[in-house]
Amino acid sequence: MHNQSIHFNISERKVLLRIFDILSMLSVLYLVSHLFDFDYFTITKENWTWVFVLILYLFVFGAIFELYDLQKASKVEKTATSIVFTVSTTVLFYLLTPFFTPVLPSNRLQILFFYFAILVALFLWRLVYINFIVSPRFYKKVLIIGETSNIQTVVETLRESDPNYKIVGFINCDTTKSEAIKFKGVIEYDANQMDKVIHTENISEIVVASYSAELITSDLYYKLLRLLENGFPINEYTQVYEDMTQSVPVKFVGKDFYRYFPFSRNNQNKLYIFFHRLFDVLISVFGLSVGLLLLPLIMMGNMLGNKGALFYSQNRVGKNGNVFKILKYRTMVENAEELGAVWAKKGDSRITSFGRFLRNTRLDEIPQFVNILKGEMSLIGPRPERPHFVKELSQMLPFYETRHMVKPGLTGWAQVKSKYASSIDDSLIKLQYDLYYIKHRGFLLDLNILIKTLSTVIFFRGQ
Repeated sequence: MHNQSIHFNISERKVLLRIFDILSMLSVLYLVSHLFDFDYFTITKENWTWVFVLILYLFVFGAIFELYDLQKASKVEKTATSIVFTVSTTVLFYLLTPFFTPVLPSNRLQILFFYFAILVALFLWRLVYINFIVSPRFYKKVLIIGETSNIQTVVETLRESDPNYKIVGFINCDTTKSEAIKFKGVIEYDANQMDKVIHTENISEIVVASYSAELITSDLYYKLLRLLENGFPINEYTQVYEDMTQSVPVKFVGKDFYRYFPFSRNNQNKLYIFFHRLFDVLISVFGLSVGLLLLPLIMMGNMLGNKGALFYSQNRVGKNGNVFKILKYRTMVENAEELGAVWAKKGDSRITSFGRFLRNTRLDEIPQFVNILKGEMSLIGPRPERPHFVKELSQMLPFYETRHMVKPGLTGWAQVKSKYASSIDDSLIKLQYDLYYIKHRGFLLDLNILIKTLSTVIFFRGQ
């Protein structure tokens, strides 16, 4: 009934970036090896391990330096920085691991050939991606069905999550409210116009964003059912939101909440829990060992910059609501909360100069490896909050107590995907990421969090 336009979903674009990163890099290296006096890296059956290690390094450091962040990948200036950092680190590690890679060439000029071949290859491909794949010709055109009361929230969320997701129209399913929407760039259509709009606007997908299925009239229901039977993509907003933002839209979860929380089987998987705990112990031992080496420098910095006690403990709420004392290096002036608990915020005057350094580098978190060894915390999980704020937030935010299904973590999905929480609204955003983690936790998501945590530390995004 219509000609669907070509578009690339988020997952498809991420795969596309990785595949053509590899193809462009290996193609340019192959050309360089045939056009110039370059034999450091050759692509043959015998040297397949060289290729594998190079691709592995590219993927790992590309993830750390956010080479596959779709928001950054669509902007030349941001993706250029990511490419330079990724290629520089990849080549450095490749040169320093000759057991898995070629022996360093006697002619050091070949190292420059190797470096610039990869750099140019990625730059050229990413320019093609920005000017072709991320262009309007590949936008995904979407029609929204929902109530006028939430259209602005729905449209703004989808636009911010994926610029290639273009909302072209809206159909009000709430017949009790006939007022027209007043939102720039979104045209309201009548339900009877749906087939025509799909054809004329070349719509690729319909998203149903209604708080209640009861508001969908019989006529609209049968129109949607007919479209679905003809193979037209129709999706529910909460699922689209979750896929795009990798968080759970708490505001849209109602009395049928059980539909939205089929929590990960790994929450009860004995094998996953065993290896998760084993990894916690191994990393904690390593982290405390590094902490001991850095302790003299931290003590000196504390004496000069903090002028007070080095360690700081505070009550936090852990798994099943149990309260424990979290350990940290002190980053604020002494008696910072004489008048009671308050939110920490950006540019907080209570944070000392040395304390700000500890927070930005996440060195203030090192003592929490003790909490992990004691089993009060895990390496990965929702950040533990103070009892005072837990009580307050539980009354304001639905499903907030759900965070306590798992152990709190030193780092987590919310920490690497959002900013420091300094208000109720910020806590809502972090809660949505925490719920997503609990819902989907597993080895791959844990690995993704660890890699993104390295990015957070490298780019000093701590607070």
